Amino acid sequence: MQITELQSIKARFGIIGNSPALNHAIEVAGQVAPTDMTVLITGESGSGKESFSKIIHNLSARKHGQFIAVNCGAIPEGTIDSELFGHEKGAFTGAIDARKGYFEVTDGGTIFLDEIAEMPLGTQARLLRVLENGEFIRVGSSKVQKTNVRVVAATNINLMTAVERGKFREDLYYRLNTVPIFVPPLRDRGMDIELLFRKFTTDFAEKYRIKPIQLTPDAQHILLSQRFPGNIRQLKNLAEQISILEVDDRIIDGAKLSSYLQKNNGQSIGNGLMRRDFEEKQSDNFSERELLYKILFDMKKDVTELKKMFLDVLKNGEINPDILKQNEGLFQNMDNDRAFPYTPNTYQPETNPARILPTGQGNYTPNPELTIINLNGENHENKSGFIDVTHEAEEVSFSLEKQEKDMIIKALQKNKNKRKYAAQDLGISERTLYRKIKQYDIEEE
Repeated sequence: MQITELQSIKARFGIIGNSPALNHAIEVAGQVAPTDMTVLITGESGSGKESFSKIIHNLSARKHGQFIAVNCGAIPEGTIDSELFGHEKGAFTGAIDARKGYFEVTDGGTIFLDEIAEMPLGTQARLLRVLENGEFIRVGSSKVQKTNVRVVAATNINLMTAVERGKFREDLYYRLNTVPIFVPPLRDRGMDIELLFRKFTTDFAEKYRIKPIQLTPDAQHILLSQRFPGNIRQLKNLAEQISILEVDDRIIDGAKLSSYLQKNNGQSIGNGLMRRDFEEKQSDNFSERELLYKILFDMKKDVTELKKMFLDVLKNGEINPDILKQNEGLFQNMDNDRAFPYTPNTYQPETNPARILPTGQGNYTPNPELTIINLNGENHENKSGFIDVTHEAEEVSFSLEKQEKDMIIKALQKNKNKRKYAAQDLGISERTLYRKIKQYDIEEE
């Protein structure tokens, strides 16, 4: 592709930058656009994958047809078949009328399937039939219909890894990956970062009718050294924030830029952002099942530690202070109204006898925030004079759902209710996280 043609595409679709990786991606998109070949676009979230799908559509013979962008990760699993392929009246509860799906509506056009890796396996089989034969069947129907749709797919994870884990059909992967296009992350585009930042600040200056901000040389150096895990989207947000807040001083030096970066990152620039690279996402894309396994292992660990405490009581008549200090977290969420504090050299049972951990004669100074478990049953002592603690604890609840709900709440709080990053921390898909939030009726503040 000639330089003039390349620059023409950039100008038409508002693409800023001159990095070799970006230019190569644009060249491939321009070359494949006139064909009807299926294209798979890969790259990190926020790197601009949808822009390449629009290049392919608008430079093709289908440019006068419909273009629809569908985020497969944002559609609930129970309705995605209906959204894509349509349904007949009465096909399921709530289907009061027949409805055309996206593949029927975009006949003669292009459909962009973003986050294709989030598509359920059953839907993948339906999509494969469209790609191979141009055929689909509405939900609740037996009539085969034809469609002439070009499919452009995108993903931010390694589909081959998903294939190996049984999350993605291998035949569909090879059918989609006819022509691969890799969109480079912003951190690999060198001076493009500064060009984009300048473009964004100029646009915001025109929008809000203010003077554009400028960066000093040291600020430019700091900007270029950032990794920007949110890619172009994150850089644009940073440019808008500075443009609006810095009313008095429109010259931004390194110290001031650093303060904005630290606020956005939540940590020092030297340490960089807490992030997952594209390659890390490929290897750490845990399933929901693995999340449950993680919860179970944590529960097992807690039970083991409690057993150690009980065994220490049976053997020595007192709790080893070191064990208590090492496991303070086991007692943080207990009901204080039903639990008893550990008080050395005293034993004062309730009127309604309850089994309490016995006290020893050591010099242990109790932590006032720690409470000892109030156990079920009567106050029976064995021949050795030790209290029987072999029964199950009343107040210790190891509900799997509660553990899962707590982990989801903590992940949302840590990521300021940004579901995408909370889902990444939990190792589940954004769609699964959305379903869990609804299931547990979690309020996002």
